[in-house]
Amino acid sequence: MSSFSFRAPLLLLIDMQQAVDDPCWGPRNHPQAEQVCASLLAAWRELGLPLIHIRHDSTELDSTFRPDRPGNAFKPETMPLPSEMVMVKQTNSAFIGTELESLLRERGWLELVVAGVSTSNSVEATVRMAGNLGFNVWLAEDGCFTFDKTDWQGRLRSAEEVHAMSLANLDGEYCRVCASEDILSALGNIAAAAHRA
Repeated sequence: MSSFSFRAPLLLLIDMQQAVDDPCWGPRNHPQAEQVCASLLAAWRELGLPLIHIRHDSTELDSTFRPDRPGNAFKPETMPLPSEMVMVKQTNSAFIGTELESLLRERGWLELVVAGVSTSNSVEATVRMAGNLGFNVWLAEDGCFTFDKTDWQGRLRSAEEVHAMSLANLDGEYCRVCASEDILSALGNIAAAAHRA
């Protein structure tokens, strides 16, 4: 278990929608990711920390994420409360075509904890941009998942391989990759400090 601290991080849950349950996506890794995200969400809610749900509204005709398809709905494990902020995107990165960056800066939310789907697509795109924009980012690796993918040479790569390579691309340059238990431990320190105060 690694040790780190943050002050009042914002939780960014990316594309936790039923679209990814469609068989067309193929095999995935981290079958427990939804429960991990639910645990993170519960901890944020308990402490009253800021959080944003990102929803992907695809404009592609055959996408399971289209607004007129059942898959556009959020997964039940991470269903937003009526009072919680939902931001809609139409590209891979949650920063493109949205007011996410301006909102984060306006409210002083410069520390981000990210989880969601898929690791190699919207999660990686969002984390890369967040890092480039100067935000401090922690990525909950067990709160993310992706799918099998065929590489440029025609070789099938497992979801676990694709996931691991995305994390390798991100860690240390755009974010700090860590386990959800480490994030929850750091949150516990925030709660303890607030109690002592």
